[in-house]
Amino acid sequence: MLKVLHEDNHIIVVIKPQNIPSQGDDSGDEDLLTQVKAYLKEKYNKPGNVYVGLVHRLDRPTGGIMVFAKTSKAASRLSEQIKEHTTTKIYYTVVEGELRANEEKLVNYLKKDEKNNIVKIVSQGDSGSKKAELYYKVLQTEGQYSLLEVKLLTGRSHQIRVQLNGIGLPICGDAKYNKKASAKMKNLALWAGRLEFNHPVTKERMVFIAPPDSTKTPWNKFFIDKYFLK
Repeated sequence: MLKVLHEDNHIIVVIKPQNIPSQGDDSGDEDLLTQVKAYLKEKYNKPGNVYVGLVHRLDRPTGGIMVFAKTSKAASRLSEQIKEHTTTKIYYTVVEGELRANEEKLVNYLKKDEKNNIVKIVSQGDSGSKKAELYYKVLQTEGQYSLLEVKLLTGRSHQIRVQLNGIGLPICGDAKYNKKASAKMKNLALWAGRLEFNHPVTKERMVFIAPPDSTKTPWNKFFIDKYFLK
């Protein structure tokens, strides 16, 4: 069942469940883009294909807020905002390990190994490397686990997972980058919980907030909902 946060003639904002692709991939699994198209086709009884513009993505294991465009004009304007960094993307994550700061800006150069679908931190001059920047702050710590708020300043593949792991703070449930990850945590503790952008037509600043499921591990270790009060 598609969870819709907002819909008008130009955009639709939805929650992407964890572990489904943002768009179709080689797995052949049903993806969110297809679900949004099916939802609009059924709701408006539209014949033929339905236009839905994909303007950004979330990694498959990451859940949270995504916006799709319902017209090509909206898609173009939203894409331009993302390119110009006028959108705001806030993620929430639970990490394990010893904190070295309560808040910090991380700047690294990342390179993706396409064959193995893994990203590594490399030196600045490495061929094919891309600059990655984020800012994190600690919201709450319980034992070896800490709840972080992360603001993305760039949008690189696996960026948050790789950069936090690089300072000894692997994300809970991240078997790809944390070899000691508990098998009991089946979901990656990474959630796109806040998205801000200017409406592509009205120019109004749109703000969407949605918390992860506070009953599930490891979110249930924290007073997660209080950080999502408007």
